[in-house]
Amino acid sequence: MNYQSTTPYAAFLLRVSLGILFLAHAGLKIFVFTLPGTAGFFQSIGLPGFLAYLITLLELLGGIALIVGYYASYFAIPLAADLFGAIVTVHGENGWVFSNKGGGWEYLALWIVALMVLFLLGDGAWSIKKGRLKNA
Repeated sequence: MNYQSTTPYAAFLLRVSLGILFLAHAGLKIFVFTLPGTAGFFQSIGLPGFLAYLITLLELLGGIALIVGYYASYFAIPLAADLFGAIVTVHGENGWVFSNKGGGWEYLALWIVALMVLFLLGDGAWSIKKGRLKNA
């Protein structure tokens, strides 16, 4: 059963909570590991260092877009690809459970599913598109 009257608010709640998570994720790269440190980590696993800056920018802009609802459902796809890349390059070999040493991939997989749900639902209530505030 789908509660038509509350679906936009569910999408809003999902959108904002995912946006906050992405801002926290970008903040970790910027303020804790630092951007040069993150670039160094990327290089240590065989990725180009400049990719760390692009990923951080995606997570920062994507997090903001999710929170305010600016084409949030479309930001969900590249953000999911970002997380899938983290599974493939870092967390996949650590097993399923995220509490495993080095962090497994269960949390990232759930995050990807939540982003796909947002993509399918749309931006939801109180989203900004083309400079207009849209209510449910």
